[in-house]
Amino acid sequence: MSENMRTSECSRRDFFTKLSVTLAGIAGAFVAIPVIGSFIAPLFKRPAPVWRPVGNINSFKVGQFVKVNFEDDSPLPWSGVTAESAAWIRRDDQDNFTVFSVNCAHLGCPVRWVPGAKLFMCPCHGGVYYEDGSVAAGPPPRGLYSYPVRTNKGQVEILASPIPITTV
Repeated sequence: MSENMRTSECSRRDFFTKLSVTLAGIAGAFVAIPVIGSFIAPLFKRPAPVWRPVGNINSFKVGQFVKVNFEDDSPLPWSGVTAESAAWIRRDDQDNFTVFSVNCAHLGCPVRWVPGAKLFMCPCHGGVYYEDGSVAAGPPPRGLYSYPVRTNKGQVEILASPIPITTV
């Protein structure tokens, strides 16, 4: 009789062990699926680029860089201030503009325009760029990201899109 009890006791223990493992696996799947989905979803669903107005054509003087702010291409409802992005814009002549991202191509730090030196400088890691956006010195692997720009109904607009930041 004691052997019978031991057999039924072992099978109960095995049953509850298997049940616990199964329930833990199901709970883990409920947690893992949304987490994995949040990493994979951007690979399949990219936000469409959007033309963002950055100012009236007449507010830009020929030959001068001006920092402009605009809303990011894919702001989330809870983004707040982080939905704001910026760019450096220069009016080349009456109809043409050049626009660079404010983000350094090294690690994404904000660059500033130094008019006297005619250089963009990154204060974080010493990245330096010429006024055409190409690398002058420091660790950046490439020049500043350039935005496509157009004029539309008296407004200057830039095509907002995610900025490729590299760390190589």
